[in-house]
Amino acid sequence: MTESTSTTTASTDRLATGRPGDLVHTAHDPALGTIEVFVLDPDAHLDVIHAWVTQPRARFWGLGELSRQELRDLYAYVDGLETHHAFLVFRDGTPVVLLQTYEPEHDPVGECYIVEPGDVGLHVFIGDRGAPIDAFTTRISRVLGDFLFASPGAQRIVIEPDVDNEAAVQRMVRTGFEPGPVIDLPTKRGQLAFLSRDRWLSSGR
Repeated sequence: MTESTSTTTASTDRLATGRPGDLVHTAHDPALGTIEVFVLDPDAHLDVIHAWVTQPRARFWGLGELSRQELRDLYAYVDGLETHHAFLVFRDGTPVVLLQTYEPEHDPVGECYIVEPGDVGLHVFIGDRGAPIDAFTTRISRVLGDFLFASPGAQRIVIEPDVDNEAAVQRMVRTGFEPGPVIDLPTKRGQLAFLSRDRWLSSGR
């Protein structure tokens, strides 16, 4: 069991939500420090996310060709959806993770497998790490898992990293995801994987 403590607010049954800039989750981890999850603000957070997604290592995120205005408009559109949400995660005041959640039945991935009640689609991009610590990815994954499963309707996390993104595929296995089939999406071939609430709770995190 992790020693971190957390608080989550502004949650619907399955997906946390809120207005742009709202703080929806706070966690305190002995190694990471204070982790805060904010609803992405397409204007206030634009400099950060544009700098991240245009880096060569962000090629699997698929937004590197967008201009600042196009990126801003994309996330403003996402903010207007009830089925897709975006968040910016801070560690002791430093932005570190871009997080997106969605209802798979309202996304192309939902056409590639049998969606179950309580499924939560997830995309994660680690943009920064802040001060160096051991096992940053493992620790931040625990915090993000607690955030997602804080919504009572969330029963299973669904991810589909690009099959060529070896780092993401290895990370999902370390986090406890169970691999599913390889699927063909409009923009990539994805490795479908699942993490149930029961598996998360039994892992001891």
